[in-house]
Amino acid sequence: MTNNRLSFRSRWQYRVDYHWVVDFLEYHSVLGRIKVVIGAGGLMMLVNAMLMAVSPAGVHGRAGTAVTMLSAVVGGSWAVRWWALPWPRESESLVWIAVIDVVTTVDSMLVQDRVLGALGILMLVATGTYVAVFHSPRILALSLGWSLLSILVLSATMVLGTGRWRGDIALGIAVVVANLAVIGVVLPTVQLSHWLLRMDALSDPLTRLLNRRGLDSHWSERAGWAGRPTGYAIALDLDRFKTVNDTFGHPFGDEVLQRTADRLRSAADSDALIARTGGEEFAVVGWVRDVPAAVVAERLRAAIATMPGLPITITASVGAALFTASRTGELPPHQHVLRAADAAMYRAKRLGGNTVVVTEVSRSAQAAAPDPDPSRFAQAGAEVSRLTRPRHEQHRRS
Repeated sequence: MTNNRLSFRSRWQYRVDYHWVVDFLEYHSVLGRIKVVIGAGGLMMLVNAMLMAVSPAGVHGRAGTAVTMLSAVVGGSWAVRWWALPWPRESESLVWIAVIDVVTTVDSMLVQDRVLGALGILMLVATGTYVAVFHSPRILALSLGWSLLSILVLSATMVLGTGRWRGDIALGIAVVVANLAVIGVVLPTVQLSHWLLRMDALSDPLTRLLNRRGLDSHWSERAGWAGRPTGYAIALDLDRFKTVNDTFGHPFGDEVLQRTADRLRSAADSDALIARTGGEEFAVVGWVRDVPAAVVAERLRAAIATMPGLPITITASVGAALFTASRTGELPPHQHVLRAADAAMYRAKRLGGNTVVVTEVSRSAQAAAPDPDPSRFAQAGAEVSRLTRPRHEQHRRS
């Protein structure tokens, strides 16, 4: 039960990175096709509105006609917007969804045949599916809440109002159940499946840590934490790991990687991001509290060097890069910070391994364009400020 509650809590608190989803679709060259499909939903909304305007069971009167025409305009505008313009920003996306949901509900309420109106409410499935993929569980909950309210009000007007459906409680309940089966079951399932697939795509299957894509995706979530303007990124690389694989075999190497992940989880800050970024390479990103980043890096190094139950001692070269958020909470590009941490880590490796090197990302380096050469980056924008050796060795300064 505890795991289920934790899973539900993490699911509810999960904030879909709207831009990451869009970039992911673009990376796989399907963004254009998705735009065509989404725009087609607006075209269907336009066609449905026109049919309701001419059908005897559709809308009547000035108010009904006006709303139907509005529905047609919104649907046509939606189609043109998606087919002719770039992908919308997240705020615009939410505005479109809210407008379409409200117009669809009002239009369905004004249809003369209430059963036909109930079918119109099913158009909310289209916007709900879009929300399930591109927006957070909380936004989906609002969308589902609006859909449920629309269904209940429509069923109440069917049973309590005038016309041939008056007093038919069974039909009113059937309409609610039918809509709930589609809106209340299918859409949450779609988002849950999408969430699980995304979590799997962002994690390393061997260690269950984040992978490099996951680290990139979660980097933006580190911004805006009040009172924590200084952060650190720590790069770790296991020393002479190829020799470990060659001597003891790859199954043992996999066990070492899994144990390393466990040691990092136990030694890192509770809210730090931990990722396996390569074969035997790891990264830890967090915020500086009352303990300096050098101490955190040393703690991680020691945690790996003291892994029990292994026939050999596993050590790691550790590089830590300090960075500072802007006054608005904006973080420097993560490529710069991780490159600085990598440069410090490679220096630790050149010093013999089992070593911590700490560096600081300068303001100029944070604003600079990406530099493909880690050594040049370290020299230009992130000069090593201090380095530490294991406790039995003397501390040195660069």
